[in-house]
Amino acid sequence: PRARPCPHRSRWMTARPGALRKPRSRPIFYANGSPHIGHLYSALLADALLRHRRLHAAGPVRLCTGTDEHGLKIQQAAAAAGTSPAELCERVSGLFRQALTQAAVAYTDFTRTSEPRHQRAVRHFWGVLRDGGVLYKGSYEGWYCTPEESFLPESQLAEGTDAQGRPCKVSLETGHEVHWMKEENYMFRLSAFRDPLQNWLQDNPRAIFPDPFYQCVLRWLDEDLPDLSVSRERNRLQWGIPVPGDPTQTIYVWVDALVNYLSVVGYPESHGAWWPAVHHIVGKDILKFHALYWPALLLAAGLEPPERILVHSHWTVQGQKMSKSLGNVVDPSVCMEQYGVDGFRYFLLRQGVPERDCDYYDEKVVKLVNSELADVLGGLLNRSTAPSINPSNTYPRFSEPCFPKVLDSREARGKVRACAEDYKLLAAVASLPAQVDSYFESFQIYKALECIAQCVRQTNGFFQRHRPWKLDRRNATEQLWLDTILHVTLECLRVYGTLLQPVVPHMADKLLSRLAVGPRERSLSGLTFLARYDGKPCPFEGRQLGPDTGILFHRLDK
Repeated sequence: PRARPCPHRSRWMTARPGALRKPRSRPIFYANGSPHIGHLYSALLADALLRHRRLHAAGPVRLCTGTDEHGLKIQQAAAAAGTSPAELCERVSGLFRQALTQAAVAYTDFTRTSEPRHQRAVRHFWGVLRDGGVLYKGSYEGWYCTPEESFLPESQLAEGTDAQGRPCKVSLETGHEVHWMKEENYMFRLSAFRDPLQNWLQDNPRAIFPDPFYQCVLRWLDEDLPDLSVSRERNRLQWGIPVPGDPTQTIYVWVDALVNYLSVVGYPESHGAWWPAVHHIVGKDILKFHALYWPALLLAAGLEPPERILVHSHWTVQGQKMSKSLGNVVDPSVCMEQYGVDGFRYFLLRQGVPERDCDYYDEKVVKLVNSELADVLGGLLNRSTAPSINPSNTYPRFSEPCFPKVLDSREARGKVRACAEDYKLLAAVASLPAQVDSYFESFQIYKALECIAQCVRQTNGFFQRHRPWKLDRRNATEQLWLDTILHVTLECLRVYGTLLQPVVPHMADKLLSRLAVGPRERSLSGLTFLARYDGKPCPFEGRQLGPDTGILFHRLDK
């Protein structure tokens, strides 16, 4: 999403034992146009974090999203389409719900800023600011960008041309035309909050993450911090919430939209059960609104800023910024139909790097998911459960003499079939859950998936290296080694299936069901690996495998 054209803000919320519930958020989406992959990426980051948290049984968790439905841009878009703003928002909000549901985003709350519960919260929030003396009425003038719904300083402008080819001022970042506006508005004393904001960030160095965005906000706080216009003249903007007690003014759309993070958790009555343990997930283009204006507004209202603001970059298409004028906006619904829901979820979360922009093109999707999901992971499951190699369709037994804890143990000498490479595999898979947890906690889901993919490749190497299809079941010694190879392979697959649940939920369910892993055996908090290697009983050993669920992931056509 760009600076305001389609901002998305998300929150997901958790509760930990003995602590206040923790809301964590992902953006609501601006209801002026259809969803694109940037919106979906933001939603999937929040969804994967939510699912990962749930697999740790960390208490109640919420993922909240919705649509931001007020503002001049929506008012103008509705007029251009010959419809009312309410009808436009109803239609676009439905498109976002549909896209999120299609993508299996497990949101728990969907807020529309046109809802009465939200508008009541905004009016109350405004009243708290007014009563706190941080609002005043003043004349404001400057260059206003309607698509971004914000005034821009001269430093953020460039020379450009309008639709008729005439010279005009444009936004340096987005290229949108700006217009000079002079209004009497309500102003927020943002300048008074420089020190409180700096103190907050110095005390909480991980409040904004990744670090480059944290450093960016610190730089902004060292620059000029003018007071913020927080209303618009009602005769210019009718589609919004009127300022309480002043029907000539409309509350600034960004103030209205940001309060959704509070209204969804019951502000002003019951928000304390969740706030301030909130994680916002936002695109980098709306960082200033979330990391500067929003914390200042909260502090002015006597509330703490959110616990963390997780920031991600944008998606380009074949090296170019997505733009309606270029005709290169990627429709996520089409992609999910073409590549499958899990295939497209995997691609975006595997390739998306929060610190830098990522490039999309169709060939990249096909190559990645065919290689890592269809060939390597799917092929491994298919080969290790095939009737020709596992005719009993069971979770075979592990032979400790074939694969002893110590490679050169005297007791196992002469029976050992495992080699040094195999021990490296076991060490890698044993450490994988902790690695994945660490990467999820540090908002690096792509690195977690990279580690999983590497281990899957190692497991394929293990399977290929020992060629179980060449072993003779009629020979008791070879039978023990064959069963051990299969047991190790299935244990690896069980770990991968469990760890992949937040990213590819349907495919992971298919894999775990094939291995007869029950619903209560899929949590991350109780995940163990190869218990028999440590001399402990394995609950899966000897268990009948689940029904053949077919090809795990069908290869995509180029």
